[in-house]
Amino acid sequence: MNDYLGAHMSISGGLHLAVDRAVAAGCSVLQIFTRNSNQWKGKPVSESDAVLFRSKFAASGLREVVSHDIYLINLAAPPGDTRDKSIAAFRDELETCARLGINKVVMHPGSHLTESPQTGLARVIEAFDLLFNEVPQFEGKVLIETTAGQGSNLGRTFEELGTIIAGSRFPEKFAVCFDTCHTFAAGYDTSTEEGYRDTMEQFDRIIGLDRLQCFHFNDSKKGLGSRVDRHEHIGQGALGLNPFRFILNDSRFATVPKILETPKGDNNEMDAVNLAVLRGLVLQHLP
Repeated sequence: MNDYLGAHMSISGGLHLAVDRAVAAGCSVLQIFTRNSNQWKGKPVSESDAVLFRSKFAASGLREVVSHDIYLINLAAPPGDTRDKSIAAFRDELETCARLGINKVVMHPGSHLTESPQTGLARVIEAFDLLFNEVPQFEGKVLIETTAGQGSNLGRTFEELGTIIAGSRFPEKFAVCFDTCHTFAAGYDTSTEEGYRDTMEQFDRIIGLDRLQCFHFNDSKKGLGSRVDRHEHIGQGALGLNPFRFILNDSRFATVPKILETPKGDNNEMDAVNLAVLRGLVLQHLP
């Protein structure tokens, strides 16, 4: 497969098994957590685990592997325990990805809580300036994810993501992950051709399309501008099939990973189903 379509896969039983699961589901790209996503401190990845993962991935035919940071991390948190733990956990993530040969880490920009969004964004910038300085061996990029803007979550607008990138001492270390569910819930209407074109023009003007280096492909249980983050199977939610059709047939994104984070089903059967739906949307250009 050379379509850069894939899914988030479990690392249960070992990191390398995520590669097997991705291949079995018919993926050409893969996303993983490098540790348990609900614990602050992950089990350290041994040298043998790192070697096994690298060799398994190299032999798999998969085109790219992306990491997603753990959900507990909030780099926008005020000084204190949560911020200290968040910085330590993200430092560990960058160090681990450097050892695994993963050069894209997707992260949620965090929540400003009781402070202003501007204060939260400044804290994210400050955290990354520290982290990039401390982990030079991570030579890849951090992909800030677009969010639905639930509660005090940052990242609902392209302007907020652009503020982090522009404010950093390391702007070259940043790219963006565009989540189809989140951007729609945040108010960007990609369900019509005109809306899709307008959304991408805004993205290009504010951030730059060269920084769009991953998609999360999720339909949305809730409607446009709902600011509620609830993923649905492709074509079965408020988005419908159009946004996926537009992206899949946009030559600018031909080699950008497109990763499912949709419900897995009882026996992980739904990844293959959703991938088949997506592949059916690619227009065949006949000679």
